[in-house]
Amino acid sequence: MLKFMKILVPVVGVGIVLTAVVLALSIVTLVKVNKGFDDIQSDNIEATNPTNPTTGPTTAATIADTTTTTTTTTTTTTATTTTGQPLPNSILASSIRIEDVMHHLDDLQTIATNADGNRAIHTRGFNETLDYIYNVLTLNTNYNITQRFFPVRDSTLASNPVLLISINDAIQNYTYSTNLAIADFTVARFSTSLDLTDYVAITVIPNLGCDDTDWENNNMSVAGQVALVKRGNCTFVKKAQQASKYNVTALFIYNDGAPGNVRPMSISVGEANEIPVLSLSYNLGQELADAVQDPANNVTALININLLNDKPLPVVNICADTPSGDPAQTIVIGSHSDSVPAGPGINDNGSGSAANLGLAIALARLFQTSTYPPFKYRIRFCWWGAEEVGLLGSNFHVRQAKNATTVGERLQDYLINLNYDMLGSPNYIFGIYDGQT
Repeated sequence: MLKFMKILVPVVGVGIVLTAVVLALSIVTLVKVNKGFDDIQSDNIEATNPTNPTTGPTTAATIADTTTTTTTTTTTTTATTTTGQPLPNSILASSIRIEDVMHHLDDLQTIATNADGNRAIHTRGFNETLDYIYNVLTLNTNYNITQRFFPVRDSTLASNPVLLISINDAIQNYTYSTNLAIADFTVARFSTSLDLTDYVAITVIPNLGCDDTDWENNNMSVAGQVALVKRGNCTFVKKAQQASKYNVTALFIYNDGAPGNVRPMSISVGEANEIPVLSLSYNLGQELADAVQDPANNVTALININLLNDKPLPVVNICADTPSGDPAQTIVIGSHSDSVPAGPGINDNGSGSAANLGLAIALARLFQTSTYPPFKYRIRFCWWGAEEVGLLGSNFHVRQAKNATTVGERLQDYLINLNYDMLGSPNYIFGIYDGQT
């Protein structure tokens, strides 16, 4: 029963939120962006309801659309012309059916359930997720579908890591486990190895360690020490970059103690990381922070991490382009396809993947009718791989686009990116990401 509830609760929870949110946000994002650049269609829209606008796809789902990133805060989902004819957004919005999005989510949950409970990269669950997305797009759209492979390096622990903490010569051996419920610490993905023979001082980095001032305003140089940083405000990659910049021996990142944030975290510090990084439970991290901040204490650590580098394995990005629209003026709608190893990823990011897939299918169906006006801009739907280990898929795509010379593949051809991530969250927003938050 407990196993069944673990499977059922995420799906039902996401479904409840999506039911309330998806229809409210509706199709306005894509149409507003498509219309907003130069008000195309505004003077000559004569759309009528297409034939069978809600006919479902061959397999899985029909439609849905939500987003978290756009250039407008408008929430109106329908509009009419002076002649009473519906605008394209009302036609597309009227075809949205929450049950179709739920069908996608159910399918993703089934994939995870049959694959050790997750859809993380380099697993059966992730590979079957990619097959699912590709097959549904192939069966239900006339889009140009591409799969781009990129390598992701990995490593394996040769032995369980060791963490010994000495507080005034009283030594405590802390627990490593792949079961985070009982672990005091775990090793961050893309950490490097470390084999200390002497204890090294631990120093607390104030203000979450996201800015240079956090590291420079410390009482002493952190070079050669173990830096202790709390989760928050910036990415784990950023914290590791800062720690590396200031030449620490190792980095400890501990959880923040908020409800549900007590255990060590399964985190990634990015492929470019060059330092050893451990993820600590809130209890251990706070215990160390309190001890270090008492000047009467001498707090040191002895660490052993023995990692073996594995052969890099390929991960895939899937993109599907509308056959019409100007390739030199492309709207990208992206969502990541992978989950974390700890769960099926139904909200993060099955919700975004399902909405993206549903929107792609709905738009393809409408574009094939004679009554739905085509967009001036090409739409590119993408599902990025390896987001959970450092945004690797989307970063790979950007690097490729920066070097591309083919029209439609260059970064300059992209007008805007709409990011569909965790759309089942109850505290959703329309926002513009500034690249700094």
